[in-house]
Amino acid sequence: MDVVTVENLRKTYDAFVAVEDVSFSVRRGEIFGLLGRNGAGKTTTVECLQGLRGRDGGCVEVLGLDPAREPDRLRRKIGSQLQSSALPDRLRVAEAIRLFAASRSDVDVEAALAAWDLTALRRRSFAALSGGQRQRLFLALALLGQPEVVFLDELTTGLDPQARRATWDLVRGVRDRGATVVLVTHFMEEAQALCDRVAIVDKGRVVALDRPDTLAARHGGPITMTFTANGCDVGFLAAIPGISSVSTTNGVVTVAGQAQAVVPVAAALAESRLFPADFRAHHPTLEDVFLATTGRQLRD
Repeated sequence: MDVVTVENLRKTYDAFVAVEDVSFSVRRGEIFGLLGRNGAGKTTTVECLQGLRGRDGGCVEVLGLDPAREPDRLRRKIGSQLQSSALPDRLRVAEAIRLFAASRSDVDVEAALAAWDLTALRRRSFAALSGGQRQRLFLALALLGQPEVVFLDELTTGLDPQARRATWDLVRGVRDRGATVVLVTHFMEEAQALCDRVAIVDKGRVVALDRPDTLAARHGGPITMTFTANGCDVGFLAAIPGISSVSTTNGVVTVAGQAQAVVPVAAALAESRLFPADFRAHHPTLEDVFLATTGRQLRD
């Protein structure tokens, strides 16, 4: 069941076109990613979905509601963490939960603190929280009242790798609690690790949409296997079905082909009494997909 549908969304600011023509749907219970460079139109899109910005064209429905016409009804059903989220420096964690809970019905403040491991931080001010602790608090606020759809915009920007991965676990927890997640990110690793499906957005348009592994298989190019052969002739690998090329550079062999050829290549090496300790299979990533579909790197 689709809980979000977007058809031909368009948003302009005077002569600047922020969103040119965006269409996608989000299924109930999935983590759906909007992946693209900064300025691609991702944030504008989710702001239109939440009723925070009006649209200039297209049709949008979230939980059966038009965000432009029924924003108040919609906001009671969704949760949100905006890209520019911040709280007053002196506001304490428990005070923030209590303040935001006032706009929701049947919210147990103590249970919310416990659910997100914030009880020990209840008296700590927002300014004294680490980056990871702030993200935990923002997620707790976004989940108050058990929303059906949660929008998370650049949730892990500015976090160190350890805090980023801890936050990924929290996002999975949001989905496990029964919410559908729409995740905006420009981190390829984040989209690949978290998202059930990904829409790649470039210059205000969706240029590719599917499961990350499907996108990588379709657009990311061949899988490559590398290893050192210590001077042994491995030309026989070219005869394996699915292999497109075998080359050697500075003693390193590179075998390119389809994903299903990895096991036959390894088996063929073993049959020839070759057991390279540095054998590696390199699968295409969403970074490769972005380059193939847009002609540019995902990173600025």
